[in-house]
Amino acid sequence: MANPTFAAIDVGTTKVCTVVAEVTSAGDLRILGVGVGPSAGLTKGMVDNIHAAIEAIASSVERAERASGTRILSAHVGIAGPHVSSMNSRGIVAIADPRHPITESDVHRALESARIVNVPNNREVIHVVPRYYVVDGQDHVVDPMGMFGSRLDVETHVVTAGSSAMHNLMQCVEGAGVRVDSIILEPLASAEAVVDEEELNQGAVICDIGGGTTDIAVFVQGAVVHTAVLPVGGAHMTRDLVVALRVPQPAAELAKRRYGHAIPSLVDEDEEVEVDAFGSEGRKSVSRRLIAEVLQARTEELFEMVQAEIRRGVDQDVLSAGIVLTGGAASLPGIEMLAEDVLGLPARVGRPRHLQGLSDLLNDPAYATSVGLLRWSLKEREIMLRSSPGVPTASFGGLLRKVANLMRVVLPQ
Repeated sequence: MANPTFAAIDVGTTKVCTVVAEVTSAGDLRILGVGVGPSAGLTKGMVDNIHAAIEAIASSVERAERASGTRILSAHVGIAGPHVSSMNSRGIVAIADPRHPITESDVHRALESARIVNVPNNREVIHVVPRYYVVDGQDHVVDPMGMFGSRLDVETHVVTAGSSAMHNLMQCVEGAGVRVDSIILEPLASAEAVVDEEELNQGAVICDIGGGTTDIAVFVQGAVVHTAVLPVGGAHMTRDLVVALRVPQPAAELAKRRYGHAIPSLVDEDEEVEVDAFGSEGRKSVSRRLIAEVLQARTEELFEMVQAEIRRGVDQDVLSAGIVLTGGAASLPGIEMLAEDVLGLPARVGRPRHLQGLSDLLNDPAYATSVGLLRWSLKEREIMLRSSPGVPTASFGGLLRKVANLMRVVLPQ
Protein backbone atom coordinates (compact mmCIF):
# COMPACT_ATOMS: atom_id res chain seq x y z
CA MET A 1 0.00 0.00 0.00
CA ALA A 2 1.42 3.38 -1.00
CA ASN A 3 2.22 5.93 1.68
CA PRO A 4 -0.42 8.69 1.95
CA THR A 5 0.47 11.98 0.27
CA PHE A 6 -0.71 15.41 1.28
CA ALA A 7 0.03 19.02 0.39
CA ALA A 8 0.46 22.43 1.98
CA ILE A 9 0.25 25.90 0.47
CA ASP A 10 1.97 28.93 2.01
CA VAL A 11 0.34 31.97 0.41
CA GLY A 12 2.74 34.77 1.30
CA THR A 13 3.04 38.41 0.35
CA THR A 14 6.14 37.85 -1.81
CA LYS A 15 5.92 34.17 -2.80
CA VAL A 16 3.52 31.24 -2.97
CA CYS A 17 5.03 27.87 -2.03
CA THR A 18 3.26 24.55 -2.54
CA VAL A 19 4.83 21.41 -1.07
CA VAL A 20 3.76 17.79 -1.63
CA ALA A 21 4.99 15.11 0.77
CA GLU A 22 4.34 11.59 1.91
CA VAL A 23 4.66 10.00 5.32
CA THR A 24 7.31 7.28 5.49
CA SER A 25 6.89 4.10 7.50
CA ALA A 26 9.10 5.68 10.19
CA GLY A 27 6.71 8.64 10.46
CA ASP A 28 9.04 11.13 8.74
CA LEU A 29 8.20 13.44 5.85
CA ARG A 30 9.53 12.68 2.38
CA ILE A 31 9.26 15.72 0.10
CA LEU A 32 7.95 14.69 -3.33
CA GLY A 33 7.61 18.07 -5.02
CA VAL A 34 7.96 21.79 -4.47
CA GLY A 35 6.39 24.61 -6.45
CA VAL A 36 7.49 28.18 -5.75
CA GLY A 37 6.31 31.23 -7.63
CA PRO A 38 5.97 34.98 -7.13
CA SER A 39 2.94 36.08 -5.17
CA ALA A 40 0.35 38.51 -6.46
CA GLY A 41 -2.85 40.01 -5.15
CA LEU A 42 -1.77 40.09 -1.48
CA THR A 43 -0.70 42.94 0.77
CA LYS A 44 0.48 42.34 4.35
CA GLY A 45 -0.79 38.77 4.18
CA MET A 46 -4.30 39.74 3.07
CA VAL A 47 -5.93 39.31 -0.34
CA ASP A 48 -6.56 42.56 -2.21
CA ASN A 49 -6.91 41.16 -5.75
CA ILE A 50 -8.64 37.78 -5.93
CA HIS A 51 -8.00 37.11 -9.63
CA ALA A 52 -4.27 37.84 -9.36
CA ALA A 53 -4.00 35.70 -6.22
CA ILE A 54 -5.80 32.77 -7.88
CA GLU A 55 -3.38 32.86 -10.81
CA ALA A 56 -0.34 32.98 -8.50
CA ILE A 57 -1.61 30.05 -6.41
CA ALA A 58 -2.55 28.02 -9.49
CA SER A 59 0.94 28.55 -10.95
CA SER A 60 2.59 27.36 -7.73
CA VAL A 61 0.29 24.32 -7.48
CA GLU A 62 0.98 23.39 -11.12
CA ARG A 63 4.74 23.49 -10.54
CA ALA A 64 4.43 21.27 -7.47
CA GLU A 65 2.23 18.82 -9.41
CA ARG A 66 4.79 18.60 -12.22
CA ALA A 67 7.66 18.10 -9.75
CA SER A 68 5.87 15.42 -7.73
CA GLY A 69 3.96 13.68 -10.50
CA THR A 70 0.79 13.78 -8.40
CA ARG A 71 -2.48 15.66 -8.64
CA ILE A 72 -3.13 18.07 -5.77
CA LEU A 73 -6.81 17.86 -4.89
CA SER A 74 -6.65 19.34 -1.39
CA ALA A 75 -4.13 21.12 0.82
CA HIS A 76 -3.53 22.64 4.24
CA VAL A 77 -3.26 26.41 3.97
CA GLY A 78 -1.42 28.90 6.17
CA ILE A 79 -2.98 32.17 7.26
CA ALA A 80 -1.45 35.38 8.66
CA GLY A 81 -2.09 39.09 8.59
CA PRO A 82 -2.93 41.90 11.02
CA HIS A 83 -6.53 40.64 11.22
CA VAL A 84 -5.34 37.66 13.33
CA SER A 85 -5.64 37.96 17.12
CA SER A 86 -5.42 35.61 20.08
CA MET A 87 -6.46 35.17 23.69
CA ASN A 88 -6.19 32.57 26.44
CA SER A 89 -9.35 30.82 27.61
CA ARG A 90 -10.29 28.18 30.21
CA GLY A 91 -12.83 25.42 29.72
CA ILE A 92 -14.41 23.55 32.64
CA VAL A 93 -16.56 20.40 32.60
CA ALA A 94 -17.80 17.93 35.20
CA ILE A 95 -17.04 14.23 34.74
CA ALA A 96 -20.33 12.32 34.70
CA ASP A 97 -19.03 9.26 36.57
CA PRO A 98 -15.83 9.81 38.61
CA ARG A 99 -15.54 6.03 39.03
CA HIS A 100 -14.62 5.74 35.35
CA PRO A 101 -11.48 7.21 33.76
CA ILE A 102 -11.60 10.41 31.72
CA THR A 103 -12.36 9.69 28.06
CA GLU A 104 -11.70 11.56 24.84
CA SER A 105 -15.33 12.64 24.88
CA ASP A 106 -14.69 14.47 28.16
CA VAL A 107 -11.63 16.17 26.65
CA HIS A 108 -13.69 17.25 23.64
CA ARG A 109 -16.36 18.71 25.92
CA ALA A 110 -13.70 20.67 27.84
CA LEU A 111 -12.27 22.05 24.58
CA GLU A 112 -15.75 22.97 23.39
CA SER A 113 -16.27 24.81 26.69
CA ALA A 114 -13.03 26.77 26.17
CA ARG A 115 -14.13 27.59 22.63
CA ILE A 116 -17.09 29.59 23.92
CA VAL A 117 -15.51 33.02 23.97
CA ASN A 118 -16.86 36.45 23.15
CA VAL A 119 -16.01 36.72 19.45
CA PRO A 120 -17.53 39.47 17.25
CA ASN A 121 -19.70 38.41 14.32
CA ASN A 122 -17.00 39.39 11.82
CA ARG A 123 -14.42 37.02 13.35
CA GLU A 124 -14.06 33.24 13.49
CA VAL A 125 -12.13 30.88 15.76
CA ILE A 126 -9.49 28.96 13.79
CA HIS A 127 -7.54 27.32 16.65
CA VAL A 128 -8.26 26.18 20.18
CA VAL A 129 -4.85 24.87 21.23
CA PRO A 130 -4.70 23.20 24.68
CA ARG A 131 -1.86 24.48 26.86
CA TYR A 132 -2.41 22.11 29.77
CA TYR A 133 -5.18 20.36 31.70
CA VAL A 134 -6.20 20.43 35.37
CA VAL A 135 -7.76 17.32 36.93
CA ASP A 136 -9.35 17.93 40.34
CA GLY A 137 -6.83 20.66 41.10
CA GLN A 138 -3.79 18.73 39.78
CA ASP A 139 -2.08 21.33 37.60
CA HIS A 140 -0.22 21.06 34.28
CA VAL A 141 -1.51 17.66 33.19
CA VAL A 142 -0.36 17.00 29.62
CA ASP A 143 -2.89 14.28 28.72
CA PRO A 144 -5.80 13.61 31.09
CA MET A 145 -7.23 10.59 29.26
CA GLY A 146 -7.25 7.52 31.49
CA MET A 147 -6.98 9.55 34.69
CA PHE A 148 -9.70 9.64 37.36
CA GLY A 149 -11.39 12.80 38.55
CA SER A 150 -14.69 14.61 38.96
CA ARG A 151 -13.74 17.89 37.26
CA LEU A 152 -11.64 18.59 34.17
CA ASP A 153 -10.28 22.05 33.33
CA VAL A 154 -8.30 22.97 30.23
CA GLU A 155 -6.23 26.09 29.65
CA THR A 156 -6.24 26.92 25.94
CA HIS A 157 -4.88 29.44 23.49
CA VAL A 158 -7.64 30.65 21.17
CA VAL A 159 -6.75 32.17 17.80
CA THR A 160 -9.32 34.10 15.79
CA ALA A 161 -9.19 35.59 12.31
CA GLY A 162 -11.25 38.09 10.35
CA SER A 163 -14.04 36.22 8.57
CA SER A 164 -13.75 38.16 5.33
CA ALA A 165 -9.96 37.79 5.15
CA MET A 166 -10.22 34.03 5.78
CA HIS A 167 -13.02 33.55 3.22
CA ASN A 168 -11.08 35.54 0.62
CA LEU A 169 -8.02 33.33 1.11
CA MET A 170 -10.08 30.14 0.91
CA GLN A 171 -11.84 31.39 -2.22
CA CYS A 172 -8.47 32.02 -3.88
CA VAL A 173 -7.20 28.51 -3.08
CA GLU A 174 -10.45 26.89 -4.23
CA GLY A 175 -10.39 29.09 -7.34
CA ALA A 176 -7.05 27.45 -8.16
CA GLY A 177 -8.78 24.05 -8.07
CA VAL A 178 -7.65 22.93 -4.61
CA ARG A 179 -9.95 22.06 -1.70
CA VAL A 180 -8.93 23.53 1.68
CA ASP A 181 -8.35 20.78 4.25
CA SER A 182 -7.62 23.17 7.11
CA ILE A 183 -6.55 26.70 7.90
CA ILE A 184 -3.43 26.92 10.10
CA LEU A 185 -1.86 29.98 11.74
CA GLU A 186 1.56 30.38 10.15
CA PRO A 187 3.76 31.00 13.24
CA LEU A 188 2.38 27.83 14.86
CA ALA A 189 3.26 25.95 11.68
CA SER A 190 6.75 27.47 11.49
CA ALA A 191 7.45 26.37 15.06
CA GLU A 192 6.75 22.76 14.06
CA ALA A 193 9.51 22.93 11.44
CA VAL A 194 12.37 24.78 13.16
CA VAL A 195 12.01 24.61 16.97
CA ASP A 196 12.91 21.47 18.92
CA GLU A 197 11.11 20.14 21.98
CA GLU A 198 13.79 21.21 24.46
CA GLU A 199 13.54 24.83 23.28
CA LEU A 200 9.76 24.76 23.60
CA ASN A 201 9.97 23.36 27.13
CA GLN A 202 12.52 25.95 28.28
CA GLY A 203 10.65 28.89 26.75
CA ALA A 204 11.17 30.13 23.20
CA VAL A 205 9.86 32.64 20.67
CA ILE A 206 9.40 31.85 17.00
CA CYS A 207 9.74 34.98 14.86
CA ASP A 208 8.87 34.39 11.20
CA ILE A 209 9.87 37.48 9.21
CA GLY A 210 8.11 37.24 5.87
CA GLY A 211 7.68 39.76 3.09
CA GLY A 212 4.66 41.65 4.36
CA THR A 213 4.24 40.41 7.93
CA THR A 214 6.23 39.18 10.92
CA ASP A 215 4.54 36.28 12.70
CA ILE A 216 5.24 35.62 16.38
CA ALA A 217 4.48 32.65 18.63
CA VAL A 218 5.65 32.47 22.26
CA PHE A 219 6.03 29.08 23.95
CA VAL A 220 6.46 28.39 27.68
CA GLN A 221 6.74 24.88 29.16
CA GLY A 222 6.07 23.37 25.75
CA ALA A 223 2.77 25.19 25.17
CA VAL A 224 1.89 28.29 23.17
CA VAL A 225 0.91 31.24 25.37
CA HIS A 226 0.84 34.13 22.90
CA THR A 227 0.64 34.66 19.14
CA ALA A 228 0.63 37.84 17.07
CA VAL A 229 1.09 39.09 13.51
CA LEU A 230 2.89 42.39 12.90
CA PRO A 231 2.26 44.24 9.59
CA VAL A 232 6.00 44.72 8.95
CA GLY A 233 8.41 42.48 7.05
CA GLY A 234 11.21 42.18 4.53
CA ALA A 235 9.34 44.24 1.93
CA HIS A 236 9.61 47.25 4.23
CA MET A 237 13.39 46.83 4.36
CA THR A 238 13.45 46.84 0.56
CA ARG A 239 11.23 49.92 0.42
CA ASP A 240 13.60 51.74 2.78
CA LEU A 241 16.46 50.99 0.39
CA VAL A 242 14.42 52.32 -2.56
CA VAL A 243 14.01 55.64 -0.74
CA ALA A 244 17.54 55.86 0.67
CA LEU A 245 19.39 54.82 -2.50
CA ARG A 246 16.85 56.14 -5.04
CA VAL A 247 16.87 52.93 -7.02
CA PRO A 248 14.08 50.72 -8.49
CA GLN A 249 12.48 48.10 -6.26
CA PRO A 250 14.10 45.09 -8.04
CA ALA A 251 17.53 46.71 -7.67
CA ALA A 252 16.89 47.40 -3.97
CA GLU A 253 15.80 43.80 -3.41
CA LEU A 254 18.93 42.51 -5.19
CA ALA A 255 21.15 44.83 -3.16
CA LYS A 256 19.54 43.63 0.07
CA ARG A 257 20.08 39.98 -0.79
CA ARG A 258 23.57 40.33 -2.26
CA TYR A 259 25.18 43.09 -0.17
CA GLY A 260 22.93 43.49 2.88
CA HIS A 261 24.06 43.10 6.49
CA ALA A 262 22.36 43.83 9.80
CA ILE A 263 25.56 45.03 11.52
CA PRO A 264 27.12 48.01 9.67
CA SER A 265 30.34 47.86 11.73
CA LEU A 266 31.09 44.45 10.18
CA VAL A 267 30.99 45.90 6.66
CA ASP A 268 34.04 47.54 5.04
CA GLU A 269 33.55 51.30 5.29
CA ASP A 270 35.11 51.99 1.88
CA GLU A 271 33.41 49.22 -0.10
CA GLU A 272 31.30 50.47 -3.01
CA VAL A 273 28.83 48.38 -5.02
CA GLU A 274 27.16 48.97 -8.39
CA VAL A 275 23.36 48.92 -8.59
CA ASP A 276 20.72 49.79 -11.16
CA ALA A 277 19.36 53.29 -10.58
CA PHE A 278 16.88 55.88 -11.80
CA GLY A 279 18.17 58.69 -13.99
CA SER A 280 20.03 59.02 -17.26
CA GLU A 281 22.98 56.82 -16.33
CA GLY A 282 20.92 53.79 -15.31
CA ARG A 283 23.64 52.63 -12.87
CA LYS A 284 25.20 54.12 -9.76
CA SER A 285 27.78 53.32 -7.13
CA VAL A 286 26.60 53.18 -3.50
CA SER A 287 28.30 52.50 -0.20
CA ARG A 288 27.72 49.00 1.15
CA ARG A 289 27.95 50.48 4.66
CA LEU A 290 24.96 52.73 3.79
CA ILE A 291 22.93 49.68 2.73
CA ALA A 292 23.73 48.01 6.05
CA GLU A 293 22.81 51.13 8.04
CA VAL A 294 19.40 51.37 6.34
CA LEU A 295 18.70 47.68 6.98
CA GLN A 296 19.88 47.91 10.59
CA ALA A 297 17.52 50.81 11.36
CA ARG A 298 14.44 48.99 10.04
CA THR A 299 15.42 45.64 11.60
CA GLU A 300 16.03 47.25 15.00
CA GLU A 301 12.60 48.85 14.85
CA LEU A 302 11.08 45.47 13.94
CA PHE A 303 12.76 43.74 16.91
CA GLU A 304 11.54 46.47 19.26
CA MET A 305 7.99 45.76 18.05
CA VAL A 306 8.60 42.04 18.58
CA GLN A 307 9.86 42.71 22.11
CA ALA A 308 6.74 44.74 22.94
CA GLU A 309 4.57 41.88 21.68
CA ILE A 310 6.52 39.31 23.71
CA ARG A 311 6.05 41.38 26.87
CA ARG A 312 2.30 41.42 26.24
CA GLY A 313 2.34 37.64 26.59
CA VAL A 314 5.03 36.67 29.12
CA ASP A 315 7.94 37.88 31.19
CA GLN A 316 11.11 37.61 29.07
CA ASP A 317 12.95 35.97 31.97
CA VAL A 318 11.12 32.68 31.35
CA LEU A 319 12.35 32.49 27.73
CA SER A 320 15.60 30.65 28.42
CA ALA A 321 15.88 29.24 24.87
CA GLY A 322 15.54 32.73 23.38
CA ILE A 323 14.27 33.51 19.90
CA VAL A 324 14.35 31.47 16.69
CA LEU A 325 14.32 33.60 13.54
CA THR A 326 12.90 32.24 10.33
CA GLY A 327 11.21 33.47 7.16
CA GLY A 328 12.86 34.96 4.08
CA ALA A 329 14.29 38.03 5.84
CA ALA A 330 16.03 35.79 8.42
CA SER A 331 18.66 35.11 5.73
CA LEU A 332 20.02 38.65 6.22
CA PRO A 333 23.61 38.23 7.50
CA GLY A 334 24.08 39.31 11.10
CA ILE A 335 20.36 39.39 11.91
CA GLU A 336 20.71 36.94 14.82
CA MET A 337 23.45 39.13 16.39
CA LEU A 338 21.22 42.20 16.11
CA ALA A 339 18.32 40.25 17.64
CA GLU A 340 20.47 39.27 20.63
CA ASP A 341 21.57 42.88 21.07
CA VAL A 342 18.06 44.37 20.91
CA LEU A 343 16.09 41.66 22.73
CA GLY A 344 18.69 40.50 25.24
CA LEU A 345 17.83 36.87 24.41
CA PRO A 346 19.77 34.03 22.74
CA ALA A 347 19.00 34.02 19.01
CA ARG A 348 19.53 31.67 16.10
CA VAL A 349 18.28 31.29 12.54
CA GLY A 350 15.98 28.29 12.11
CA ARG A 351 15.86 26.10 9.02
CA PRO A 352 13.51 23.14 8.34
CA ARG A 353 15.02 19.86 9.53
CA HIS A 354 14.47 16.09 9.54
CA LEU A 355 13.27 15.92 5.95
CA GLN A 356 13.80 13.29 3.27
CA GLY A 357 13.45 13.41 -0.50
CA LEU A 358 13.82 16.84 -2.10
CA SER A 359 14.84 18.35 1.24
CA ASP A 360 17.74 20.38 -0.20
CA LEU A 361 15.20 22.63 -1.95
CA LEU A 362 13.67 23.57 1.41
CA ASN A 363 16.84 24.06 3.47
CA ASP A 364 16.18 27.77 3.84
CA PRO A 365 14.41 29.87 6.50
CA ALA A 366 11.96 31.09 3.83
CA TYR A 367 10.36 27.62 3.66
CA ALA A 368 9.83 27.08 7.40
CA THR A 369 6.09 27.78 7.14
CA SER A 370 5.60 25.47 4.16
CA VAL A 371 7.27 22.54 5.92
CA GLY A 372 5.58 23.43 9.22
CA LEU A 373 2.14 23.26 7.61
CA LEU A 374 2.90 19.66 6.64
CA ARG A 375 4.16 18.80 10.12
CA TRP A 376 1.13 20.39 11.81
CA SER A 377 -1.26 18.49 9.54
CA LEU A 378 0.69 15.27 10.19
CA LYS A 379 0.29 15.76 13.94
CA GLU A 380 -3.37 16.52 13.36
CA ARG A 381 -3.77 13.31 11.34
CA GLU A 382 -2.23 11.24 14.14
CA ILE A 383 -4.74 12.73 16.57
CA MET A 384 -7.59 11.88 14.20
CA LEU A 385 -6.40 8.26 13.93
CA ARG A 386 -6.40 8.04 17.73
CA SER A 387 -9.93 9.42 17.95
CA SER A 388 -12.68 7.09 19.08
CA PRO A 389 -15.04 5.72 16.40
CA GLY A 390 -17.89 7.82 17.77
CA VAL A 391 -16.07 11.09 17.02
CA PRO A 392 -16.34 12.20 13.38
CA THR A 393 -12.91 12.67 11.84
CA ALA A 394 -14.12 14.62 8.84
CA SER A 395 -17.22 16.53 8.05
CA PHE A 396 -17.88 17.30 4.41
CA GLY A 397 -21.20 19.00 5.06
CA GLY A 398 -19.47 22.34 4.82
CA LEU A 399 -15.92 23.55 4.45
CA LEU A 400 -16.00 25.87 7.44
CA ARG A 401 -17.45 23.15 9.67
CA LYS A 402 -14.71 20.78 8.54
CA VAL A 403 -12.05 23.36 9.31
CA ALA A 404 -13.54 23.83 12.77
CA ASN A 405 -13.64 20.08 13.42
CA LEU A 406 -10.06 19.63 12.34
CA MET A 407 -8.61 22.48 14.37
CA ARG A 408 -10.59 21.76 17.50
CA VAL A 409 -8.63 18.73 18.68
CA VAL A 410 -4.97 19.70 18.38
CA LEU A 411 -3.09 18.48 21.42
CA PRO A 412 0.16 19.94 22.81
CA GLN A 413 3.44 18.19 22.17
